[in-house]
Amino acid sequence: MYEQVQEVLKKLRPFLLRDGGDVELVDVSDDGVVLIRLMGACGNCPSSTITLKAGIERALTTEVPGVKEIEQVF
Repeated sequence: MYEQVQEVLKKLRPFLLRDGGDVELVDVSDDGVVLIRLMGACGNCPSSTITLKAGIERALTTEVPGVKEIEQVF
């Protein structure tokens, strides 16, 4: 599942980079929780929660079977 999550994040990365941010995959647990770190402008952006939940989480839960939840680590 880790590799599948990485592939989806590669697709999303250009959109984040365009706004001066980036995303790092920290871990994927066996129970479907993905830990990510938002970096650059995304790390302290007021809209980062929306980016995380509406963008990244939706893409991952749709495209990677078994992903249940995304959590941000700092």
